[in-house]
Amino acid sequence: MDNDFFGDEELAQLRSHGIALFARRVIFDARPPMDETQVAALQAQCAGPLPPELLSLWRLTAGGRIDYDLHLHMNGNEESVVWSELFYNGGDGPHDLQGWIDHERQGAQEAAAASGEAWDGKLTLLPFGGFEDCDRVYAVVEPGPDYGHVLAWKQGLPAPWAHEMHEDGMTTVAHDLCAAFEALQLDEDPLAPAGDYFTGQALLEYLDQRHQEHGLSLELMDRLIAFYRRAMVDWRTPLAAGTLAQDAPLARVALRHAIATDDAELVGRLAAADVTLDGPLLGSAIATDLALSHGAHQAAQALVQAGAPVAHDALDYIDSAVSPELVGLLLERGAEPSATAIAECVACGAPAAARLIAEAYGRSHDDLAGSYAAARDGMLAELEAALVEVHAGRLTHYLGPAGLAKRVDHLQSFSL
Repeated sequence: MDNDFFGDEELAQLRSHGIALFARRVIFDARPPMDETQVAALQAQCAGPLPPELLSLWRLTAGGRIDYDLHLHMNGNEESVVWSELFYNGGDGPHDLQGWIDHERQGAQEAAAASGEAWDGKLTLLPFGGFEDCDRVYAVVEPGPDYGHVLAWKQGLPAPWAHEMHEDGMTTVAHDLCAAFEALQLDEDPLAPAGDYFTGQALLEYLDQRHQEHGLSLELMDRLIAFYRRAMVDWRTPLAAGTLAQDAPLARVALRHAIATDDAELVGRLAAADVTLDGPLLGSAIATDLALSHGAHQAAQALVQAGAPVAHDALDYIDSAVSPELVGLLLERGAEPSATAIAECVACGAPAAARLIAEAYGRSHDDLAGSYAAARDGMLAELEAALVEVHAGRLTHYLGPAGLAKRVDHLQSFSL
């Protein structure tokens, strides 16, 4: 299915560099194929036959890495599922195929014991990929209408993680493995990324290493990158044609791009094209939440002016210096002032915005000074503790030591 792009000799060269192609997607750091003895051992643990597409994958490569975007609706959220690994026998803990199967077997046995039912020892869901402990991908190996379907499971995170799922979730990726691979896409061009960390970065680094240290030719590397970029989604063409609003998943990709690039003009074009600006965009975060948390203030203002909803706690998740003009607009559109929001603005170096929120808070609360002091002290304690850990080399923080110190200084020097 990939021979329309590469000849047999090129495919062999790629394979010698640990690269395999399956269902029009790139697998790198690819492992050797699975032998029939291992296939039989896995088959013996399943309630039904191994899906033929999974067997085809394992006979090509019994493990490896992939680097694509995957967005799924799960527990009412728009979740980004990390499927970066294909598990393999002999891998370390997070990558070990049989280790994950044993984990599932133990869980099934415990569940059966808790319900007082007998368990026949056969798995109905076979884990074969995912990311560490938090994301897993399964094949349904039980005879029935869902046989062969590919499912994704994601771990819920503790309540303090804003806009994340707070309970585990599972949903269908596709009706078979080939369709699941084809659901993997590139939201952004890896050769022109919107940020410092981007999908495709791991693959590009791997290819560069293979070129520098193992002789992968630049010509073949460039051809593989061109093949890889075939998975890029195109929202610009339907936007220009006026049809983007008819494809909700694609419209969400466009809206996330507008926020990632802080592009107010693009937000306006999307709104004019009737792209919906409400509903979950990433996790449970709506568009204005995402813009504020990413410091995309021009996009946030354009969103609000275009009629995008504003969450009541939107101001609590400010994480960069915000203008009083944007804060005023958010307050007008339903954002509620809070002591946390005041402290966030102070810490981020936005004292004028903090005073505006404090003024609004004081109009409806008579405990402004005490509430702010409590929020400030709690934030200071967290920042100072993080700074100690960073200096000791026990923690890596996105703000870095200088950024943490600056926020501590802002909080210590500000007075209402």
